[in-house]
Amino acid sequence: MPELPEVETVKNGLAPVLEGATIIRVKLNRPDLRFAFPDNFPQRLEGRRILRLERRAKYILTHLDNDDIWMSHLGMTGRFTIFRPGKEQQNLAEFYFQDGAAGEGAGKHDHFIMQLDNDAMVVYTDPRRFGFMDLFAASDAPDNRFLRNIGVEPLGNELHGQYLSQKLKTRKSPLKSALLDQKIIAGLGNIYVCEALFRARLSPLRLSSTLYGGKKAAERCETLIRKIRDCLNEAILAGGSTLRDYANADGGEGSFQQSFDVYDREGEACRREGCDGTIKRITQSGRSTFYCPKCQK
Repeated sequence: MPELPEVETVKNGLAPVLEGATIIRVKLNRPDLRFAFPDNFPQRLEGRRILRLERRAKYILTHLDNDDIWMSHLGMTGRFTIFRPGKEQQNLAEFYFQDGAAGEGAGKHDHFIMQLDNDAMVVYTDPRRFGFMDLFAASDAPDNRFLRNIGVEPLGNELHGQYLSQKLKTRKSPLKSALLDQKIIAGLGNIYVCEALFRARLSPLRLSSTLYGGKKAAERCETLIRKIRDCLNEAILAGGSTLRDYANADGGEGSFQQSFDVYDREGEACRREGCDGTIKRITQSGRSTFYCPKCQK
């Protein structure tokens, strides 16, 4: 599933093309993704000018000129692809917008097609259809069912040592499980939690509450936050991590997977200088966890 760096990369790729453009036409090739598309979705988007894009957790929020927000979630296999003006784009427009043109073969998993007044076309593709879209008034965002309970952004100033230690104070769950709780920190996923814990020398099995109370716990908390930010920022610069289906808005792959210290490296030697440990894989809450039992405590 695309995590925060991948969603940020997609948002950054879409923004220069979408921001300031007007939506000319929208076509849906099916009535639903993970959930049904909003009622009258194409009609409510057509004619609207796109003001700006932002990321919140793993959601892309597109702000429209009528104070509506179009929300997109990529799910496990969702991707947006931009087709820019040119012969290829013209042929694709004919393919997608002619009645009955979309179907088997090319475009089989292309479920949402949007034409902009700058002649660019944006296609949302999702083979497994675990992604979804929503459309709501900006004033309703605080109460939106997907947004109302999510925690602070890991790259923002709201995440600091005091905040995290208080959130972990009474948690009896393993540290990794707590970091994946979207009500505490928004947008963190399995890959980057594994990587950040390795960099912070903290075991994913460590009790969450051990990061509360005393100078040592405070130091661990601050180190962990710093390593989380380092991992995320480095991954964004690398265009995210491509393991299976993920691609950016131009169809390219990310490269951060080439820098993994622990993720998907079961049985390989630990890369930390002076450590002769071996990367181990365990299952926590149904997800694979990779770590070095020797240097992560």
